[in-house]
Amino acid sequence: MGYYDQSTINTFLPCKTPQTWINKALEHQDIMLLDHAHCEKKAASAAISFMYRKSTEHPDLLLRMSKIAREELVHFEQVLNILKKRKIEYRLLSESRYVRTLKTQVRTSEEGRLVDTLIVGAFIEARSCERFGAIAPFLDNELQKFYLGLLASEQRHFTIYLNFAHGYASDDINKHIKRFAQIEKELIEAPDDNFRFHSGA
Repeated sequence: MGYYDQSTINTFLPCKTPQTWINKALEHQDIMLLDHAHCEKKAASAAISFMYRKSTEHPDLLLRMSKIAREELVHFEQVLNILKKRKIEYRLLSESRYVRTLKTQVRTSEEGRLVDTLIVGAFIEARSCERFGAIAPFLDNELQKFYLGLLASEQRHFTIYLNFAHGYASDDINKHIKRFAQIEKELIEAPDDNFRFHSGA
């Protein structure tokens, strides 16, 4: 399973997943799994986009993102297999407001865009990790084992994104982390129109 430290994730995130989200997830496990599959595919795409945009300036980012993309695609395939086994038809879902809203707060300068996009990636990975841990105890044995098995890799991805954000910034990024944390907290705690893996209460 690998090493997982829940305190690291909980310290970074501004709030815990509300019980109302857990209740809704248990009622709509098909949507949870479908959106989880889409999240893994989007995570792989995001890692690949870093490889194209920053391949010459940041070779260390290129290598790390290549590894993340491969891992995310493996997770995507694993969720697809679970969907098939449970006779849940793979289909498109409307995008949740979570990632879309976080992206609107990314700065437009070259450095700011890179650093903020990495910070957003850190929040997405950290929240995914926290949600896997929050929902796992309530799931059947197969899903529980699968979600608990993802914790270490999600935390590793979170750490990679955050470390790169610190490394590529010319000044302290804590103010930007706090800025995104406030937005993330509002997105997680506020009521949401559609249930998704990263939706609000």
